[in-house]
Amino acid sequence: MSQTWTTRAETPADVPAIRDILLAAFPTAEEADLVEALRADPAAWIDGLSVVAADGTGRPVGHALLTRCHIGDSPALCLAPCAVLPAYQRGGAGSAAVRAALDAARRQGEHHVVVLGHPDYYPGSASPARRPTASG
Repeated sequence: MSQTWTTRAETPADVPAIRDILLAAFPTAEEADLVEALRADPAAWIDGLSVVAADGTGRPVGHALLTRCHIGDSPALCLAPCAVLPAYQRGGAGSAAVRAALDAARRQGEHHVVVLGHPDYYPGSASPARRPTASG
């Protein structure tokens, strides 16, 4: 059965749900703690680039985050972490959140994104030609 996801930038009310998503999706709290640290870092955080995918009730079930990084002297974005509640994994919520985050970045004039993650999870990004950057 195909699910349609509503995507939107995170709001302050979403912060606890995002932490819950990250804690459920990863074996440790490292990713959840990383998101909190990035949220507090004005050099990394860009409003509108932390995106949730919500189910039909509006409950966030997936999350994707883009934050500022640099490739040499050029500004870029880092995509990480991405997470989905286990009960909703493999249903498109993560892909919807990532696509919405990339679309928001494009609208903000961003041009380069690097993916930080396990190559088995991001097989299309793991080829040697695409590993350093993906331009969009």
